[in-house]
Amino acid sequence: MYGDPPASLLLVEPDQRLAGQLQCAVGDLAHVEWCADFGTARARFLTRSFTFLVTRLRLGAHNGLHLVHLAGSRDLPARCIVHSDSRDLSMADEVQRTGAFYERTERVEVTLKAYLRRPLPPVDRRNSLVPERRTAFRGGRRIGDR
Repeated sequence: MYGDPPASLLLVEPDQRLAGQLQCAVGDLAHVEWCADFGTARARFLTRSFTFLVTRLRLGAHNGLHLVHLAGSRDLPARCIVHSDSRDLSMADEVQRTGAFYERTERVEVTLKAYLRRPLPPVDRRNSLVPERRTAFRGGRRIGDR
């Protein structure tokens, strides 16, 4: 991988603080271009080639899925990752049906590195309609669980 050029990532995030955190998390794994709104992101996405698109689901009057659909309709090579604050499982399922990967905003900073370091499968096979078990305490036999 030493000869490979770094990935290029279009980050569409209205929250400037989170955008900075995500850029720091990416580090030198990818060249990041940040857009705070849908219009700027759409224009940049159509004029440049990106390896990854990372977008918030809710972008004011628009939706991050519009960018994912744009990538699919124009055969753009970008792999898409959509994140959301809400626990709307049906929307997560919709994101996956578009061919994008879905993450909760609270986890995207950590998972983004994994997306960039390893080849992604063709589709997100995780079942978004089943609530994640790791968020609920299920007990156990460890001494610290008492």
